[in-house]
Amino acid sequence: MELSITLIIIIITVIISFSAFSNQKIIDDLIFYPPAVTKQNQWYRFITCGLIHADVPHLIFNMFSLYMFGEFVERSFASPILFAEKGKFMYLGMYIVALFVCLIPTFIRHRNDYYYRSLGASGAVSAVVFAGILFDPTAKLGFFLFPRSFPGIYSDRCT
Repeated sequence: MELSITLIIIIITVIISFSAFSNQKIIDDLIFYPPAVTKQNQWYRFITCGLIHADVPHLIFNMFSLYMFGEFVERSFASPILFAEKGKFMYLGMYIVALFVCLIPTFIRHRNDYYYRSLGASGAVSAVVFAGILFDPTAKLGFFLFPRSFPGIYSDRCT
């Protein structure tokens, strides 16, 4: 049985997040801290901050959302219409690029703010969710506490 890229991302993120919950050094080394990027060229923080989460509910929400949409998007990327055999690599690339790109405005605003820190994979997970909506805009979406579902194409009108 071959693990999907989505499941590999989830497993790695859960292991590192749970390790970080009890080890401040892991958090300090991986968290997005713009002055460390500005002053020490620690550009890896744009990516590593997506491997740690603030708490268990934050981790569960992100990984559940990734699980619900990730394998569908991964299969779509690997379809003959899109990237075929390069699909898994392109999907992973999209996830990593989304981790980086979503933090660019934050970095610009806080590059010298010694009090600012950020963590979590929400930007990359959002990219996967919206890619899923793009690939199947009529799929029914719902939220945890709301029993009514609606087509994904309307998701931006419901916020």
